[in-house]
Amino acid sequence: MSDPRIAATFPPPLPVSARADRVRLCWEVGLVLAVSVGQSALYSVLSLIRASLRTTPIGQQQTQLNPARDAEALWDVLYRFLDIAFSLAIVGLVIYLLWEPGRSALQRIGLDFRRFGGDLGRAAVLMAVIGVPGLALYAASRLLGLNVAVVASPLDSAWWVVPLLVLSALRAGLTEEVIFLGYLFDRLRRLGWSWWGIILTTAALRGAYHAYQGVGAIVGNFAMGLVFGWCYRRWGRVMPLVIAHTLIDIVAFVGYPLAAALWPAVFAPPSP
Repeated sequence: MSDPRIAATFPPPLPVSARADRVRLCWEVGLVLAVSVGQSALYSVLSLIRASLRTTPIGQQQTQLNPARDAEALWDVLYRFLDIAFSLAIVGLVIYLLWEPGRSALQRIGLDFRRFGGDLGRAAVLMAVIGVPGLALYAASRLLGLNVAVVASPLDSAWWVVPLLVLSALRAGLTEEVIFLGYLFDRLRRLGWSWWGIILTTAALRGAYHAYQGVGAIVGNFAMGLVFGWCYRRWGRVMPLVIAHTLIDIVAFVGYPLAAALWPAVFAPPSP
């Protein structure tokens, strides 16, 4: 890499003699995955297996991404907000683990506003490259019966649900991009992994993370992981990827009731 700013993002591999450091990093990575995206990926794969074993075809099943937590509005808002806050605490923990004396982890992985204009432009391009084909893949998978119906938000949401959906989208963007890219790229590179080994592994983990939605979601998110991983390796900044992911999810979450009304065969939950 010719850009020194990008080179500073990714650490060199640990020397072979640093066996104790390598063992410590392996344990750290394993524990982080066990309490975050790795745990979710395992449950997601089990969910897909269970859905495949039901007598009801996968195409006639559904899953809810942002369900109501309580019938009373006040408690529903409180529970949802706390769920988002505690999920973001995991992101904070990962950033803390990346912190080094004299080096800001946020600046090192590019999760800051120093180049926000450029980050926003790159995010807009990624939205077009990922969002539109991803939507087409989901529609095709639903029509072919390869995906469950993903109910992105309640169809009868009150106005105060919209800010919570925006926060949920931000949580998804931060959780996946900071851990899959900012954290795992750093740690796996220190352990001596090749760049394409890291990109392929994190993309596969991202696909498994969304396996509960069906085969189409696995393929689409694996492809997204390849593109995002390549971009992060090239740009050395996670911010445009967080922005793109968050905006894609905001459109999906907030726009879901309209999409379900206009194209019920693809987006609406199946009839009981």
